[in-house]
Amino acid sequence: MIEFDTETLSIYLVTDADQCRTAGRSVAETVQAAVEAGIRSVQVRAKDANTGSFLAEVLEVGEIIRRMDSRGETLLFVNDRVDVALAAHNHGAPIAGVHLGHTDLPAAAARELLWPGALIGISVNDLDQLRAAEPVADYFGIGPLYPTPTKADAEPALGLAGCASLAAGTAIPAVTIGGVKASDLPGIRAAGLAGGAVVSAICAASDPSRATADLLDAWRGVNR
Repeated sequence: MIEFDTETLSIYLVTDADQCRTAGRSVAETVQAAVEAGIRSVQVRAKDANTGSFLAEVLEVGEIIRRMDSRGETLLFVNDRVDVALAAHNHGAPIAGVHLGHTDLPAAAARELLWPGALIGISVNDLDQLRAAEPVADYFGIGPLYPTPTKADAEPALGLAGCASLAAGTAIPAVTIGGVKASDLPGIRAAGLAGGAVVSAICAASDPSRATADLLDAWRGVNR
């Protein structure tokens, strides 16, 4: 496992272009608002985009993060596509690594292709998947927490107890994803997870900056 600041995972934004568009913004505008408000982990996910469009979106988001975070504290992940992550990295984008599902390129093969120091996150839904991924994973995405419409091929919901049980079974940091809301975050933190990954809570929000601030406050236990 590559050492990195796991505090950056506390609120982990996964982008959804359709939700951003419906809310009247681009993915890049949504990421900009979230980073301004304090997000430090962003995963660009574009399941239905062609390769060229996906790369262009990653590069645009990468340029925003570079401009807004001169200290390089914000982690930018590419969902699924090792080839897109490599292309963006070779273009000079500040890519931290990739996030892979169990039907994507095997993580061990991805590790061989990626640059030294690249982080690999892996989605898991059960103990067998977790154990198989442990030799390569730098962090896990455990879930879904709840049934979610943002991922058509999502596996059965685990609930907080199920997510917590998997997280407790490994020393590798884990976030949970799948319908996560601000009200869930105190319980997620108390259960020992490193953070909550959100899609709709920011991408579909009328004010993504305020939504991000509310999520961060909920994680930190701040009451306004």
